[in-house]
Amino acid sequence: MYTEEQFLDAQNLLAQLLACPSFSREEQGTAAIIQEFLAARNISFHTLGHNVWAKNLLFDAAKPTILLNSHHDTVKPNASWSYEPFAATIQDGKMFGLGSNDAGASLVCLISVFCAFFDRELPFNLVLAATAEEEISGKGGIESVLGSADFPVISWAIVGEPTDCQLAIAEKGLMVIDAEVKGLAGHAARNEGVNAIYLALEDISKIKAFEFPEVSKVLGPVKCTVSVINAGKQHNVVPDVCHYTIDCRVNECYSLEQVLEILRGLVQAELTPRSTRLQSSKIPDGHPVLAAATALGLKTFGSPTLSDQALMQFPSVKIGPGHSGRSHTADEFIYLEELKQGIQTYQNIVSQLI
Repeated sequence: MYTEEQFLDAQNLLAQLLACPSFSREEQGTAAIIQEFLAARNISFHTLGHNVWAKNLLFDAAKPTILLNSHHDTVKPNASWSYEPFAATIQDGKMFGLGSNDAGASLVCLISVFCAFFDRELPFNLVLAATAEEEISGKGGIESVLGSADFPVISWAIVGEPTDCQLAIAEKGLMVIDAEVKGLAGHAARNEGVNAIYLALEDISKIKAFEFPEVSKVLGPVKCTVSVINAGKQHNVVPDVCHYTIDCRVNECYSLEQVLEILRGLVQAELTPRSTRLQSSKIPDGHPVLAAATALGLKTFGSPTLSDQALMQFPSVKIGPGHSGRSHTADEFIYLEELKQGIQTYQNIVSQLI
Protein backbone atom coordinates (compact mmCIF):
# COMPACT_ATOMS: atom_id res chain seq x y z
CA MET A 1 0.00 0.00 0.00
CA TYR A 2 2.97 2.32 0.59
CA THR A 3 3.95 4.27 -2.53
CA GLU A 4 6.88 6.45 -3.52
CA GLU A 5 4.37 9.23 -4.20
CA GLN A 6 3.43 9.21 -0.51
CA PHE A 7 7.06 9.66 0.45
CA LEU A 8 7.61 12.52 -2.02
CA ASP A 9 4.45 14.29 -0.81
CA ALA A 10 5.53 13.88 2.81
CA GLN A 11 9.05 15.09 2.04
CA ASN A 12 7.70 18.15 0.23
CA LEU A 13 5.29 18.97 3.07
CA LEU A 14 8.07 18.62 5.63
CA ALA A 15 10.29 20.95 3.60
CA GLN A 16 7.55 23.58 3.57
CA LEU A 17 7.03 23.28 7.32
CA LEU A 18 10.75 23.58 8.06
CA ALA A 19 11.00 26.77 6.01
CA CYS A 20 8.33 28.43 8.17
CA PRO A 21 9.25 29.46 11.75
CA SER A 22 6.74 27.95 14.19
CA PHE A 23 7.78 28.67 17.75
CA SER A 24 5.23 27.74 20.39
CA ARG A 25 2.25 30.15 20.28
CA GLU A 26 3.52 31.44 16.89
CA GLU A 27 2.47 28.51 14.67
CA GLN A 28 0.03 30.35 12.38
CA GLY A 29 2.29 29.88 9.33
CA THR A 30 2.67 26.11 9.64
CA ALA A 31 -1.03 25.79 10.49
CA ALA A 32 -1.83 27.48 7.16
CA ILE A 33 0.53 25.13 5.28
CA ILE A 34 -1.20 22.07 6.78
CA GLN A 35 -4.61 23.49 5.91
CA GLU A 36 -3.54 24.06 2.31
CA PHE A 37 -2.19 20.50 2.07
CA LEU A 38 -5.52 19.03 3.26
CA ALA A 39 -7.63 21.37 1.14
CA ALA A 40 -5.68 20.37 -1.98
CA ARG A 41 -6.83 16.78 -1.32
CA ASN A 42 -10.47 17.78 -0.73
CA ILE A 43 -10.25 16.96 2.97
CA SER A 44 -12.45 19.14 5.17
CA PHE A 45 -10.79 20.34 8.35
CA HIS A 46 -11.46 22.31 11.52
CA THR A 47 -9.27 24.90 13.20
CA LEU A 48 -8.98 26.12 16.76
CA GLY A 49 -6.26 28.66 17.37
CA HIS A 50 -3.20 27.23 15.62
CA ASN A 51 -4.51 23.65 15.79
CA VAL A 52 -5.82 21.83 12.70
CA TRP A 53 -7.90 18.66 12.86
CA ALA A 54 -9.92 16.51 10.49
CA LYS A 55 -12.16 13.42 10.52
CA ASN A 56 -12.14 10.59 7.99
CA LEU A 57 -14.75 10.86 5.22
CA LEU A 58 -16.91 7.97 6.45
CA PHE A 59 -16.82 8.99 10.12
CA ASP A 60 -19.42 7.07 12.14
CA ALA A 61 -19.99 8.12 15.75
CA ALA A 62 -21.05 4.56 16.59
CA LYS A 63 -17.53 3.29 15.89
CA PRO A 64 -14.45 3.67 18.13
CA THR A 65 -12.24 6.60 17.16
CA ILE A 66 -8.44 6.57 16.93
CA LEU A 67 -6.63 9.91 17.20
CA LEU A 68 -3.51 10.47 15.09
CA ASN A 69 -1.73 13.38 16.75
CA SER A 70 1.56 15.22 16.50
CA HIS A 71 2.67 18.84 16.88
CA HIS A 72 3.96 21.51 14.52
CA ASP A 73 5.55 23.92 17.00
CA THR A 74 9.28 23.98 17.71
CA VAL A 75 11.72 25.28 20.28
CA LYS A 76 13.95 28.19 19.28
CA PRO A 77 17.26 27.35 17.56
CA ASN A 78 20.43 27.62 19.60
CA ALA A 79 23.50 29.52 18.42
CA SER A 80 25.42 26.41 17.34
CA TRP A 81 23.56 25.73 14.07
CA SER A 82 25.83 25.43 11.04
CA TYR A 83 22.91 24.88 8.63
CA GLU A 84 20.06 27.33 8.14
CA PRO A 85 17.48 26.21 10.75
CA PHE A 86 14.54 27.54 8.69
CA ALA A 87 15.25 25.62 5.51
CA ALA A 88 15.16 22.00 4.40
CA THR A 89 18.77 21.25 3.54
CA ILE A 90 19.26 17.76 2.11
CA GLN A 91 22.75 16.27 2.34
CA ASP A 92 24.03 12.70 2.63
CA GLY A 93 20.51 11.27 2.86
CA LYS A 94 19.53 13.63 5.68
CA MET A 95 17.09 16.54 5.80
CA PHE A 96 18.35 19.25 8.17
CA GLY A 97 16.05 21.86 9.67
CA LEU A 98 14.55 22.99 12.97
CA GLY A 99 11.73 20.59 13.89
CA SER A 100 12.67 17.98 11.29
CA ASN A 101 13.12 15.29 13.94
CA ASP A 102 10.87 16.73 16.66
CA ALA A 103 8.31 16.27 15.42
CA GLY A 104 7.93 17.32 11.80
CA ALA A 105 8.74 13.90 10.38
CA SER A 106 6.19 12.18 12.62
CA LEU A 107 3.56 14.77 11.75
CA VAL A 108 3.91 14.52 7.97
CA CYS A 109 3.96 10.71 8.16
CA LEU A 110 0.73 10.69 10.18
CA ILE A 111 -0.83 13.15 7.73
CA SER A 112 0.22 10.88 4.85
CA VAL A 113 -1.35 7.82 6.44
CA PHE A 114 -4.54 9.71 7.35
CA CYS A 115 -4.89 10.76 3.71
CA ALA A 116 -4.30 7.17 2.54
CA PHE A 117 -7.16 5.86 4.70
CA PHE A 118 -9.34 8.99 4.50
CA ASP A 119 -12.08 7.64 2.22
CA ARG A 120 -11.87 3.94 3.10
CA GLU A 121 -14.51 1.96 4.96
CA LEU A 122 -12.91 1.10 8.31
CA PRO A 123 -14.04 -0.67 11.49
CA PHE A 124 -13.04 2.49 13.36
CA ASN A 125 -12.76 6.22 12.75
CA LEU A 126 -9.54 8.13 12.25
CA VAL A 127 -9.12 11.71 13.46
CA LEU A 128 -6.00 13.69 12.56
CA ALA A 129 -4.89 16.50 14.87
CA ALA A 130 -1.88 18.70 14.06
CA THR A 131 -1.52 20.67 17.25
CA ALA A 132 0.32 23.63 18.72
CA GLU A 133 2.19 24.51 21.94
CA GLU A 134 3.47 20.98 22.65
CA GLU A 135 6.97 22.20 23.43
CA ILE A 136 5.65 24.35 26.29
CA SER A 137 2.76 22.07 27.33
CA GLY A 138 0.56 25.08 26.61
CA LYS A 139 -3.17 25.22 27.17
CA GLY A 140 -3.70 26.41 23.59
CA GLY A 141 -2.58 23.08 22.11
CA ILE A 142 -4.02 19.58 22.35
CA GLU A 143 -5.73 20.42 25.66
CA SER A 144 -7.88 23.08 23.99
CA VAL A 145 -8.72 20.75 21.09
CA LEU A 146 -9.81 17.92 23.39
CA GLY A 147 -11.95 20.37 25.35
CA SER A 148 -13.70 21.66 22.23
CA ALA A 149 -17.43 20.90 22.00
CA ASP A 150 -17.24 19.75 18.36
CA PHE A 151 -14.22 17.48 18.77
CA PRO A 152 -15.25 13.78 18.70
CA VAL A 153 -14.89 11.40 21.62
CA ILE A 154 -11.55 9.61 21.32
CA SER A 155 -11.10 5.91 22.18
CA TRP A 156 -7.30 5.95 22.10
CA ALA A 157 -4.44 7.75 20.38
CA ILE A 158 -1.24 7.33 18.43
CA VAL A 159 1.07 10.24 19.29
CA GLY A 160 3.83 11.01 16.80
CA GLU A 161 7.24 11.65 18.38
CA PRO A 162 10.75 10.43 17.46
CA THR A 163 11.12 6.92 18.95
CA ASP A 164 13.12 5.14 16.20
CA CYS A 165 9.71 3.70 15.23
CA GLN A 166 9.61 1.69 18.45
CA LEU A 167 6.39 1.74 20.47
CA ALA A 168 6.38 3.66 23.74
CA ILE A 169 3.62 1.98 25.73
CA ALA A 170 4.06 4.21 28.78
CA GLU A 171 5.34 7.69 29.53
CA LYS A 172 6.44 9.36 32.74
CA GLY A 173 4.50 12.36 33.99
CA LEU A 174 6.15 15.61 35.05
CA MET A 175 5.67 17.84 38.06
CA VAL A 176 7.92 20.81 38.83
CA ILE A 177 7.80 21.85 42.49
CA ASP A 178 9.01 25.14 43.97
CA ALA A 179 10.23 24.71 47.54
CA GLU A 180 10.75 27.40 50.16
CA VAL A 181 12.63 26.82 53.44
CA LYS A 182 12.48 29.50 56.12
CA GLY A 183 15.26 30.04 58.67
CA LEU A 184 16.22 33.06 60.76
CA ALA A 185 18.58 35.85 59.72
CA GLY A 186 21.66 36.59 61.78
CA HIS A 187 25.23 37.87 61.60
CA ALA A 188 27.56 35.36 59.97
CA ALA A 189 30.35 36.21 62.43
CA ARG A 190 28.25 35.37 65.49
CA ASN A 191 26.44 32.24 66.60
CA GLU A 192 23.12 33.69 65.53
CA GLY A 193 20.26 32.83 63.25
CA VAL A 194 19.09 29.64 61.55
CA ASN A 195 20.73 29.10 58.17
CA ALA A 196 18.05 28.35 55.58
CA ILE A 197 20.68 26.89 53.25
CA TYR A 198 21.56 24.24 55.80
CA LEU A 199 17.87 23.43 56.29
CA ALA A 200 17.51 23.10 52.52
CA LEU A 201 20.52 20.79 52.40
CA GLU A 202 18.83 18.54 54.95
CA ASP A 203 15.78 18.41 52.68
CA ILE A 204 17.86 17.74 49.60
CA SER A 205 19.69 14.88 51.32
CA LYS A 206 16.36 13.29 52.22
CA ILE A 207 15.04 13.69 48.68
CA LYS A 208 18.21 12.16 47.24
CA ALA A 209 18.08 9.18 49.59
CA PHE A 210 14.33 8.53 49.38
CA GLU A 211 13.04 5.73 47.13
CA PHE A 212 9.38 5.55 46.20
CA PRO A 213 8.31 1.98 46.94
CA GLU A 214 6.19 1.39 43.81
CA VAL A 215 8.45 0.70 40.83
CA SER A 216 6.92 0.37 37.36
CA LYS A 217 7.88 -2.64 35.25
CA VAL A 218 7.91 -0.36 32.21
CA LEU A 219 8.91 3.09 33.50
CA GLY A 220 11.02 2.18 36.50
CA PRO A 221 11.02 4.27 39.70
CA VAL A 222 9.78 7.78 40.35
CA LYS A 223 12.75 10.15 39.93
CA CYS A 224 12.93 13.41 41.87
CA THR A 225 15.86 15.71 41.15
CA VAL A 226 16.69 19.01 42.86
CA SER A 227 17.79 21.09 39.89
CA VAL A 228 17.83 24.72 41.09
CA ILE A 229 18.78 26.35 44.43
CA ASN A 230 18.91 30.01 45.42
CA ALA A 231 19.57 31.77 48.75
CA GLY A 232 21.49 34.60 50.37
CA LYS A 233 22.19 38.20 49.43
CA GLN A 234 25.51 39.01 51.10
CA HIS A 235 28.39 37.09 52.62
CA ASN A 236 28.03 38.25 56.23
CA VAL A 237 24.31 37.57 56.69
CA VAL A 238 22.92 34.15 57.59
CA PRO A 239 20.15 33.65 54.98
CA ASP A 240 16.63 33.37 56.35
CA VAL A 241 15.09 31.92 53.15
CA CYS A 242 16.25 29.33 50.65
CA HIS A 243 14.38 28.37 47.49
CA TYR A 244 14.96 25.20 45.51
CA THR A 245 13.23 23.42 42.65
CA ILE A 246 12.39 19.73 42.33
CA ASP A 247 11.94 18.06 38.93
CA CYS A 248 9.69 15.01 39.45
CA ARG A 249 9.36 12.33 36.76
CA VAL A 250 6.49 10.12 37.88
CA ASN A 251 5.62 6.57 36.83
CA GLU A 252 2.07 5.28 36.38
CA CYS A 253 1.97 3.82 39.91
CA TYR A 254 1.41 7.28 41.40
CA SER A 255 -0.62 10.37 40.61
CA LEU A 256 1.23 13.67 40.77
CA GLU A 257 -0.87 14.59 43.78
CA GLN A 258 0.25 11.45 45.63
CA VAL A 259 3.92 12.21 44.96
CA LEU A 260 3.44 15.77 46.20
CA GLU A 261 1.94 14.58 49.49
CA ILE A 262 4.72 12.04 50.03
CA LEU A 263 7.35 14.75 49.51
CA ARG A 264 5.54 17.13 51.84
CA GLY A 265 5.78 14.50 54.56
CA LEU A 266 9.51 14.11 53.88
CA VAL A 267 10.84 17.68 53.93
CA GLN A 268 10.44 20.83 56.02
CA ALA A 269 10.09 23.19 53.05
CA GLU A 270 6.78 24.53 51.86
CA LEU A 271 6.13 22.85 48.50
CA THR A 272 4.14 24.47 45.70
CA PRO A 273 3.65 22.58 42.42
CA ARG A 274 3.66 24.66 39.26
CA SER A 275 1.14 22.27 37.71
CA THR A 276 -0.44 18.87 38.24
CA ARG A 277 -1.67 18.60 34.63
CA LEU A 278 1.10 16.44 33.16
CA GLN A 279 0.22 12.97 34.41
CA SER A 280 1.92 9.69 33.52
CA SER A 281 0.30 7.24 31.12
CA LYS A 282 0.36 3.55 30.21
CA ILE A 283 -1.59 1.65 27.57
CA PRO A 284 -3.70 -1.08 29.23
CA ASP A 285 -2.51 -4.68 28.98
CA GLY A 286 -4.33 -6.53 26.21
CA HIS A 287 -5.00 -3.41 24.15
CA PRO A 288 -5.35 -4.11 20.39
CA VAL A 289 -2.39 -1.89 19.53
CA LEU A 290 -0.13 -4.18 21.58
CA ALA A 291 -1.26 -7.18 19.54
CA ALA A 292 -0.62 -5.17 16.36
CA ALA A 293 2.86 -4.24 17.57
CA THR A 294 3.65 -7.88 18.33
CA ALA A 295 2.46 -8.98 14.90
CA LEU A 296 4.64 -6.31 13.27
CA GLY A 297 7.68 -7.10 15.40
CA LEU A 298 7.81 -3.64 16.96
CA LYS A 299 9.82 -3.24 20.15
CA THR A 300 8.03 -1.70 23.13
CA PHE A 301 9.47 0.48 25.88
CA GLY A 302 8.65 3.06 28.55
CA SER A 303 9.52 6.66 27.73
CA PRO A 304 11.10 9.04 30.26
CA THR A 305 10.39 12.10 28.07
CA LEU A 306 7.20 14.13 28.03
CA SER A 307 4.74 14.60 25.17
CA ASP A 308 1.11 15.57 24.65
CA GLN A 309 0.19 12.12 25.97
CA ALA A 310 0.38 13.73 29.42
CA LEU A 311 -2.73 15.78 28.59
CA MET A 312 -4.82 12.89 27.26
CA GLN A 313 -7.40 11.25 29.48
CA PHE A 314 -7.66 8.16 27.26
CA PRO A 315 -5.16 5.39 26.38
CA SER A 316 -2.32 6.34 24.06
CA VAL A 317 0.97 5.14 22.61
CA LYS A 318 3.90 7.14 21.28
CA ILE A 319 5.79 6.21 18.13
CA GLY A 320 7.48 7.90 15.21
CA PRO A 321 10.51 8.21 12.94
CA GLY A 322 13.71 9.82 14.15
CA HIS A 323 15.77 9.59 17.31
CA SER A 324 14.87 11.39 20.53
CA GLY A 325 18.49 12.36 21.17
CA ARG A 326 18.48 14.66 18.12
CA SER A 327 15.60 16.76 19.45
CA HIS A 328 16.39 20.36 20.43
CA THR A 329 19.97 20.05 19.14
CA ALA A 330 21.92 22.14 16.65
CA ASP A 331 21.69 20.82 13.08
CA GLU A 332 18.66 18.68 13.88
CA PHE A 333 17.90 16.27 11.05
CA ILE A 334 15.84 13.32 9.88
CA TYR A 335 17.11 10.61 7.54
CA LEU A 336 14.99 10.38 4.40
CA GLU A 337 14.90 6.62 4.91
CA GLU A 338 13.40 7.28 8.37
CA LEU A 339 10.67 9.31 6.69
CA LYS A 340 9.81 6.30 4.54
CA GLN A 341 9.98 4.05 7.61
CA GLY A 342 7.58 6.33 9.47
CA ILE A 343 4.93 6.19 6.75
CA GLN A 344 5.24 2.43 6.46
CA THR A 345 5.14 1.87 10.24
CA TYR A 346 2.01 3.97 10.81
CA GLN A 347 0.36 2.44 7.78
CA ASN A 348 1.19 -1.08 8.93
CA ILE A 349 -0.27 -0.42 12.39
CA VAL A 350 -3.54 0.86 10.96
CA SER A 351 -3.71 -2.03 8.48
CA GLN A 352 -3.02 -4.54 11.25
CA LEU A 353 -5.84 -3.07 13.35
CA ILE A 354 -8.19 -3.49 10.41
